[in-house]
Amino acid sequence: MTSDRWIKAHTTENIFETDTIRDALEREGIEYVVKEHKDTAYDGLFVLQKGYATIFVEEENEAAAKAIIKGIKGMLYVASSDD
Repeated sequence: MTSDRWIKAHTTENIFETDTIRDALEREGIEYVVKEHKDTAYDGLFVLQKGYATIFVEEENEAAAKAIIKGIKGMLYVASSDD
């Protein structure tokens, strides 16, 4: 049974974080909705105030989605160079 209630799971800082979370949720079969805060009319003005995007999940998937997001946020970003 799916819920008609969508819960705010996370607000992302940039497109890369958004795409990483989307991919992880899709792999786990969790439906989501992304509301981006950029608007071409305002040239991204609201991104600084609201974040890049907000991710919503169905109420029954809230705990699982937040656990996935917490895991992603806890990963270290490693950049390597062959210089």
